Amino acid sequence: MRTPVPDYLDEVLDALRGDSTGAPANYIPELATADPDKFALSITTTSGSTYAAGDVDTEFSIQSISKPFAYAAALIDRGFERVLESVGVEPSGEAFNELSLEGDTHRPKNPMINAGAIATHSLLGAAGAGQDDRVERARRLFSRLAGRELRVDEQVCASELGTAHRNLAIAHMLHNYGILEGDVHSIVEGYTRQCSILVSVRDLSMMAATLATGGVQPVTGDRVLESDVARQVMAVMAGAGMYDAAGDWLTRVGIPAKSGVAGGMVGVLPDQVGIGAFSPRLDAHGNSQRGRRAFERLSQDMGMHLFSSDRGRLDSVGSDTQDGTTTFRLQGNVQFTAAAELLDLMAEVEDGNVVLDVSRVHSFSDVGRRMTLEGLRRLRLDGRGIALRDPSTTLPDPDLGDGTYPEESATGGLQV
Repeated sequence: MRTPVPDYLDEVLDALRGDSTGAPANYIPELATADPDKFALSITTTSGSTYAAGDVDTEFSIQSISKPFAYAAALIDRGFERVLESVGVEPSGEAFNELSLEGDTHRPKNPMINAGAIATHSLLGAAGAGQDDRVERARRLFSRLAGRELRVDEQVCASELGTAHRNLAIAHMLHNYGILEGDVHSIVEGYTRQCSILVSVRDLSMMAATLATGGVQPVTGDRVLESDVARQVMAVMAGAGMYDAAGDWLTRVGIPAKSGVAGGMVGVLPDQVGIGAFSPRLDAHGNSQRGRRAFERLSQDMGMHLFSSDRGRLDSVGSDTQDGTTTFRLQGNVQFTAAAELLDLMAEVEDGNVVLDVSRVHSFSDVGRRMTLEGLRRLRLDGRGIALRDPSTTLPDPDLGDGTYPEESATGGLQV
């Protein structure tokens, strides 16, 4: 059978094509000539499946969507402490091109506004890196996230540099306060080249899905980002990604997102999906008009609001005892809640042996793994025989704390 997901995406696009409000960005000549009727939508799951509809092969410049991914690169290259010295994480409540600085430190308020993004770009690569090195650092990382080689659109870059007066003014002010080091014009040109990298909606959904997995590219299996970097990026996107509409967006749509003035939008739901949209017509906030509405549909129709609480438990814990052996069965994605419930059940075991069956577990979070293994360790210290049924090796390195492991159980019975 043919999966109905692309049909649903086609339905969303068809329902919104009639919205002709807004217009392409007119302050960058190359973007002003974009076909306003282009429209595309793509979803990539954390398991690596991509569903797309519309003008999915159309490439467009990434623009401000580059900001969260460049922020990830800076965190990797310079570390959290150094980046936070130059760029804050608070929502500005102002438009993307405002000079929003903290009163005491003069840091840009966050890396999603232009001031913060310029400062972030200056931190790419090693200290003292030149423009070519910074741009190539961004291009290489974006390519690994997307799973294919991306390139800079030189025409867009040249067109944008011709109207970069405001960004240059912002950069000079940052240099005046000691936030930027090095040649201001070179930094702004490098930032502009970063924004001119070409992507498609498939690329955007794949890049976002890599954030959603905690940094593992879902198709290549390559760990591109450490989980703490992915978490930081998603958190800043949630609070500041949609500029002066961020609060309304988070409460109403609930998908951490970032927009670009070429008409692209990217969104991410941790452990679920990455989303990409493209339509050049922009609303008053500089966000894609039809892209914004497509995200609203996904949130409403598919229950994709980050804070939706009507999905029920994503895990379950059960147990039974036969012939003196208690079997604990875990299912789903084991995080703190399921692990805590498992420990409560383990605490009730007074005698006999124990089998832990994780054959229906999809994944363990780090805390879920540590809590589960600690429970097994304490049961063994109480004198219980311990076995593990894990045919897919879902529980990583089940060391019980002293270099020993549970017995393997292929059938659910204790193998001792």
